[in-house]
Amino acid sequence: MASKIRKGDLVEVITGASKERGGDRGKQGRVIEVLTESNRVVVEGINLVTKHNRVGQSDRGSKEGGIETVEAPIHVSNVAVVDPETKKPTRVGFREEVVERNGVKKTVRVRYAKKSGKDIPNEH
Repeated sequence: MASKIRKGDLVEVITGASKERGGDRGKQGRVIEVLTESNRVVVEGINLVTKHNRVGQSDRGSKEGGIETVEAPIHVSNVAVVDPETKKPTRVGFREEVVERNGVKKTVRVRYAKKSGKDIPNEH
């Protein structure tokens, strides 16, 4: 099945605690990574967790470690693609279009926002 959310898409968190309660609902960010086997996506600036790294030596002899903040994966059902026209979350559909390149016609599946009908560009 073709994934409706791809790397580089602008998405909005549609579930969870609101911003006033310290959550991420309503926040928008770009998809950094899509984990298809677990149906999760990593979104820039969303679902931040604190990671503790053990101090170890690198090749040059410097010690690295400490506390850092990283993005954790979020389930794909908890985010929605943002419509490029209205800047609001929308559902995504597919339609087939005939594209001609170098005199060769080819049928291509194109993603579009269901509310506005505008194509969603691939922003890799």
